[in-house]
Amino acid sequence: MGPRTRILDAAMLVFRRHGFRRSSIEQAAEAAGLTRQALYHHFKSKEALFRAVIERLHEEALAAEIAAAAAAEKAGGSLADILVASVSAKLRQLAASLDGSPHVEELFSEHLLQARDLYQKYATAYAEQLAATITRVCRKQGLVLNAGMTPRELARCVEMAVNGTKSAYPAMQPVDAFLKDLETMLRTLIAGAIAPAKQPRAVKPKPVRKSARKPGDRR
Repeated sequence: MGPRTRILDAAMLVFRRHGFRRSSIEQAAEAAGLTRQALYHHFKSKEALFRAVIERLHEEALAAEIAAAAAAEKAGGSLADILVASVSAKLRQLAASLDGSPHVEELFSEHLLQARDLYQKYATAYAEQLAATITRVCRKQGLVLNAGMTPRELARCVEMAVNGTKSAYPAMQPVDAFLKDLETMLRTLIAGAIAPAKQPRAVKPKPVRKSARKPGDRR
């Protein structure tokens, strides 16, 4: 394990334990087994350290999303199965990183204050990944989205459903209840986004032509 990884692991523990505002560089250095000067060699401030922790959390969440989508697709899941699996894996990864911390809501709010550019960067990355998954699965499974709906727009609607569910679970806790409610919303959304399959036109049987022979006629 390199020093940067050790520092980030230690900083995550400190931020979870004390929140952002009550944490310090000294605490992170002590948890990593380093001097304050050694930690400053890698990160110039507590804010820079916090940003690095947030960036790693998003990278891990994005990797979890991609892996879950691939696994669900390989298993032959429907579009809803695949999207629910990928979104749930991303959110479960993020929630697990802060699980047990009494400062979850503070850390989320500081995340937006201290690293808004990272939030926007990864929000775009998540949306692009989701749209790519929708495009690929629709093409592979022969699905057609309703008129006016594109993969990017469906991905945006999925993100809106995530944000809507978060309003009921601000810290995404308890995570199982949060993900269960989110799954219900996503499956309903996706079912409404897929155009019904066109039914093949029924072929009318040709009428049987009656013989014009009269009774008594010989063949």
